[in-house]
Amino acid sequence: MIIPKTREQIELIRESAQIVSKTLGMLAKEVKPGISTLQLDKMAEEFIRDHGAHPGFLGMYDFPNSLCMSPNAQVVHGIPNDKPLVEGDIISIDCGALKNGFYGDHAYTFAVGEVAPETQKLLEVTKESLYVGIREFKAGNRVGDVGYAIQKFTEDHGYGVVRELVGHGLGAKMHEDPEMPNYGRKGRGKKFVEGMVVAIEPMTNLGTRRIKQLPDGWTILTADNKPSAHFEHDVALIDGKPELLSTFSYIYEALGIESNEEDEFRAKTYD
Repeated sequence: MIIPKTREQIELIRESAQIVSKTLGMLAKEVKPGISTLQLDKMAEEFIRDHGAHPGFLGMYDFPNSLCMSPNAQVVHGIPNDKPLVEGDIISIDCGALKNGFYGDHAYTFAVGEVAPETQKLLEVTKESLYVGIREFKAGNRVGDVGYAIQKFTEDHGYGVVRELVGHGLGAKMHEDPEMPNYGRKGRGKKFVEGMVVAIEPMTNLGTRRIKQLPDGWTILTADNKPSAHFEHDVALIDGKPELLSTFSYIYEALGIESNEEDEFRAKTYD
């Protein structure tokens, strides 16, 4: 059952989402060769707690850490460890925060130094597919419209779209209705309603869409061991249009990147 949110509840979700955004921005300065994902995880936990929130992933379904850290061929749900990142890696950092009874949850895939051109292209296309999907999150549309848009955009570039893992509703629970697949058919699925909040998160593979799981019970890999990219935003349906509750602006500020990609989905400026 879809649970529409009041404006007050949306603002509480926005606050949690912005803590995640700031956490990813802080980490952006630290993602470089030589640092381990476990070190980054510890930094994130401290940062989230310093902002009056609880790490949203820590202990959820018995997950052992605050971040899902998924390098290279890992799609999602990678467990932080002591292995240092190296030049040419990519790393998906998925982060959650719980404050005032509501969750924020989003993700960004970082390049570690210089990466191979085909990998950089995968990152660019996957991130663009996120906004392609968000544009379809509007009054009158359905879940399948978002999934179809993401699928068509990424498959037109020759990439594999993961089927088994999906986006989701977001609120007092990390995972609410509806599920938000990154594939689908136009006009199918649950209809979007005013006040709903979702996490849209395309997961795109350089090769096959097929995946496998490690014996740790968490880590998801591409079946062909080619790289995978993952980007995620929290979005509310307000006045019939999508409005971002999360932002990549803190990441871009840290990395010296200029971007206006979020402008069409933002109602206000955050400091």
